[in-house]
Amino acid sequence: MAYSNSQAQDLAQFEHKQFIFGADTLRYRILYPQNFDANKKYPVLFFLHGAGERGSNNESQLAHGGKLFLRDSIRQQFPAIVIFPQCPKDSYWSNVNIVTEPGGKRHFNFLTGCDPMPPMQLLQELVKQTRSEKYTDKNRMYVGGLSMGGMGTFELLRREPKTFAAAFVICGGDNVGNAKKYKKVPLWVFHGGKDDIVEPHLSSRVVSKLHEIGAKEVKHTLYPNANHNSWDATFAEPRLLPWLFSHKK
Repeated sequence: MAYSNSQAQDLAQFEHKQFIFGADTLRYRILYPQNFDANKKYPVLFFLHGAGERGSNNESQLAHGGKLFLRDSIRQQFPAIVIFPQCPKDSYWSNVNIVTEPGGKRHFNFLTGCDPMPPMQLLQELVKQTRSEKYTDKNRMYVGGLSMGGMGTFELLRREPKTFAAAFVICGGDNVGNAKKYKKVPLWVFHGGKDDIVEPHLSSRVVSKLHEIGAKEVKHTLYPNANHNSWDATFAEPRLLPWLFSHKK
């Protein structure tokens, strides 16, 4: 992903970090609140990128969403720590078998009961480390993601259901059999009605299941004219961040 000089300069406010666990490394970028004070408590948001932003440059993952959290109005209204980890090029956040037809149509078969993919295992350890920091408000930890990262958000929620106060998923999907594991986490699910990459029913069926099993709180927004880039409409949603940060454990 190439950035203009002004974009790169702005995004440089996200500090470059590496999380090393055993023989593996998870690259991530972290944005601290303005006037950060390590003796204070702050909410933490993890954001998981899509498949197109995978790699090892520790930059591409900021392509969608990075600019949103740099807005002065957002930083002033929601002083939070924002973390963008990067999934390696040859891997995936979640356990999903993808079958692509000759015409390009994709089928996503979400697996259950599997060990986490290496990036997910690293992410879980990073979440644990972050939770242990004295400046982290343990009652206000959040996660969200788009496409592959939306699928990863569902998976992280089922693996760490007691960690997050709320979450949002953009154009993602999951096996409905997993829904019971995160039904207590307030969730807002977004999708584009014309999405031909990750079809909208992959979200709606999870939402339906959550309603069926008495989920604590689940919101569903379908943008009827949006294709796969429904994150553009989601990031323009004025209620998203007030809703997210209003939740506490």
